[in-house]
Amino acid sequence: MIGSVFVAMLAVAEQPAPLVLTMQAATTAVAESTPPVLIANPPPPPPLIPLIDVPPPGAVVADGTGADPAAGPDIVIHAKQGWETPDPLSNLNAKSFVVTDKVDKAVIGPVARGYKRGVPSTIRDGIHNFLYNLREPIVFFNYLFQHKIGKAVETLARFGINSTAGVAGVFDIAKRKPFHLPRRSNGFSNTLAFYGVPNGAFLYLPLVGPTTVRDILGGAIDRLALPLTLGQGVTDLRFAIPVSVLSALDHRSEFDDTYKALDKAPGDKYAIQRDFYLQRRQNEIDALHGRSKGDVGGMNEPPKGSFRLKQRNGAPPVIIPIGPGADTAPKATAPAPTGAAPAETTPAPVTGTPPAPANDTAPAPVPGPAPAPTAGSGDSPPSSLSAAP
Repeated sequence: MIGSVFVAMLAVAEQPAPLVLTMQAATTAVAESTPPVLIANPPPPPPLIPLIDVPPPGAVVADGTGADPAAGPDIVIHAKQGWETPDPLSNLNAKSFVVTDKVDKAVIGPVARGYKRGVPSTIRDGIHNFLYNLREPIVFFNYLFQHKIGKAVETLARFGINSTAGVAGVFDIAKRKPFHLPRRSNGFSNTLAFYGVPNGAFLYLPLVGPTTVRDILGGAIDRLALPLTLGQGVTDLRFAIPVSVLSALDHRSEFDDTYKALDKAPGDKYAIQRDFYLQRRQNEIDALHGRSKGDVGGMNEPPKGSFRLKQRNGAPPVIIPIGPGADTAPKATAPAPTGAAPAETTPAPVTGTPPAPANDTAPAPVPGPAPAPTAGSGDSPPSSLSAAP
């Protein structure tokens, strides 16, 4: 049995190799026996393809900075800033500004400065407090509309304290110890802006000043609400006319330093006053949304220190010193570094406002108006004041 198996294994070993091995061996043998073929003039190698862009003949090559020396100046696109409002009636508005400015310098400004020099400060402060106390109910309701319950309660408390202990608001007892309740500015135009209603077109109304479509609508609603909050007596002409006159004098005298500073600022006077108004309004709206730092103040209070007036089209801002505690002259500043967010105002100590010389002049009015608690004038006194909430 074992011998048969051994014979079978020898028979298998003696079989020929597979065809694949035989073909490989044949190929190798042919290759080794074939002589090499020599080419007398071999063709040149193909050209290398460059890995960088090669400009065509006649093209202008940029220098090391990446700028094309033959190209014109760069086109820079500036994003529209939040405070910028369309001014489709700029030509008409500019003419209205010129007229208002002349009337202010000839009549309203001198009368307001005479009022400031001739009336003792104690009496002027009492009139100022009385006028602003009349607007506290409007401020209260608008804080409610804006869901700012804490400020609404403080405003209502201010009105109650000053109307009683402060003798109809003549004395601002609420801001003193132990109350420490600050005066705030608010109106229905702020409520409209709080809910996203845009400014609309910018307007410069004769003998009134700068405003927008939204501010006109909001101010009208405030005026309609005054009789509902204070009673129909505020519509009596025997009350309305004296209060409107006092409001105009009070506001114009309070903003006298502001008018002078804007008149000295370099650049187009109309554009300066337009943008000053719009930026202060935007600051007030930003404060309602919690987007501003520090105490922005309302349109009814004059700014203190230096105001940083932003320019359109990306031009450097202009620093406008306001009041005796500020710098001496307006000046342009270099653009802020990328990512920097400078404050709108730089506070400066204010020690008081000295009496203005008799020959001083001031530009047309632009800041927010003094409160006029009448159905006909409401938040904007009848002349020389800007229409604002």
